[in-house]
Amino acid sequence: MDGMNQTEVVGRIRNDLEALMGSRMRLRANMGRSKIMEREGVLEQTHPALFVLKIDEKRGRTARVSYSYVDILTGTVELTDCSSGECVFPWLN
Repeated sequence: MDGMNQTEVVGRIRNDLEALMGSRMRLRANMGRSKIMEREGVLEQTHPALFVLKIDEKRGRTARVSYSYVDILTGTVELTDCSSGECVFPWLN
């Protein structure tokens, strides 16, 4: 990440996610006030400013959640590859 400005980092996050379209991942989102949401789902879409995950809910239901790439940059959202158990963006740490 050294030498990259925020716009370049966000672009790289988006490109990395586009390459992982359809992949199953674990989402960990800091919802504020010490509340952490952890869910699993499939990366469904990427847009210029945000990405969409189709999340598994109870009793076979699904929900869609969207987050901005900046949420990943700031550490509010963490994504882990379900098959390898590794962070999707190791270069951000």
